[in-house]
Amino acid sequence: MTSPAARAELGKKARKIVPRSSHGRWIPSSQRPDPLTVLQRQSVDRVPELVPIRYGRMVVSPFAFLRGAAAVMAADLSAQRHTGLTVQLCGDAHLLNFGVYASPERALLFDVNDFDETLPGPFEWDVKRLAASVAVAALQNGTTKAKAHRAALVAVEAYRTAMRRLSGLRELTVWYERIDADDLAPLVRADRRARFEDRLAHARRRTSLQAFGKLTAVDETGARHIVDDPPLLERAADIDRVNLGKIFSDYRSSLSAERRVLLDRFHYVDAARKVVGVGSVGTRCFILLLEGRDDGDPLMLQIKEAGRSVLEPYLPPSPYTHQGERVVHGQRLMQAASDIFLGWMTGPEKRHFYWRQLRDMKGSAEVETMSPATLRAYAGLCGRALARAHARSGDRIAIAAYLGSSDVFDRAVADFAMRYVNQNADDHTALSAAIAAGVITAAPGV
Repeated sequence: MTSPAARAELGKKARKIVPRSSHGRWIPSSQRPDPLTVLQRQSVDRVPELVPIRYGRMVVSPFAFLRGAAAVMAADLSAQRHTGLTVQLCGDAHLLNFGVYASPERALLFDVNDFDETLPGPFEWDVKRLAASVAVAALQNGTTKAKAHRAALVAVEAYRTAMRRLSGLRELTVWYERIDADDLAPLVRADRRARFEDRLAHARRRTSLQAFGKLTAVDETGARHIVDDPPLLERAADIDRVNLGKIFSDYRSSLSAERRVLLDRFHYVDAARKVVGVGSVGTRCFILLLEGRDDGDPLMLQIKEAGRSVLEPYLPPSPYTHQGERVVHGQRLMQAASDIFLGWMTGPEKRHFYWRQLRDMKGSAEVETMSPATLRAYAGLCGRALARAHARSGDRIAIAAYLGSSDVFDRAVADFAMRYVNQNADDHTALSAAIAAGVITAAPGV
């Protein structure tokens, strides 16, 4: 086993390959792919009638565009030299892909909560995407460039200081590290604490039972079904419901034995197609209604298509050939605790899917309404959570040694974030122009 000193030396050697100050650069390559072409290539295998919804959501603002343009930024990051210090990447670590959710013990945790693009790769790619999202959100909220830079700096500083702290801890201590939602209250200003507590209370109410009450109804025959709300929620066609029932057993086999016993206590009732997110719009996503002991004992599961990660063209192949398994593995590796119903299977046309609970106390921040001070605090929290996630899979000692005790890395990545703000704005403008010219069709306000 390599000693801590040797691991630290590995991190310091990486500075010679990629100096920390070099992370501040952003000059688009002459070979940079057209961002709209990148987005349109992603749309080829998506549900055609849903693709305009994706563009309609992305064009709303620069921050919405950034959320949907993970593939664009992946190409940009890959054009830069990287440290070679590998972790399990989130792959899409923007501000709204962090939030609260329930652990199996029903504690409310704060963590990374989206893993569609997860793959092993250089740690700084996640850090740069997080910092860029902070800067874009700050400017969109009307703050000054100086304050936006400061917010991005806080996110990176929190990542660095958390990674350095984790580098000195024992392996099991790092593995059991977690951020409890209730521990966040002291970080919130006194005049905003009541609203913060309301948000946590709202998250605790977002369960299968809450979704059951909102999304289902009883028909004239007394049968329970999911309520249509097109185009965002549409009951699956009969053939789809039959297929979903057949593949249920494949999903079941991906769970551990004791969780299969629990799942077997529920039976299939209904299914519907659901539109989710911004970047994910157009991928195949369903929700399933299951029933336990009676009509008042529901379980609602979400089945989401797992395509190839946007990082895949730029990184070594994943050890998981099944894209659903790739997502599930990344989530289990990065999160402090994961959904007990997290699993995967292959569906019709050999498409890959992963499964999880719908609304298991999940909640996200209202980034668009944050004051500069609140955004800085939240950015720091996300940086801390990202470091904890990376420390579980990567060499935290080498990464901490690379980052060092000074703020050289912090300032460089914050500088990059501010430069990337302009690139993102240009790309967002290009999308707006393409929609206005009729080159791209967008569905507004959906």
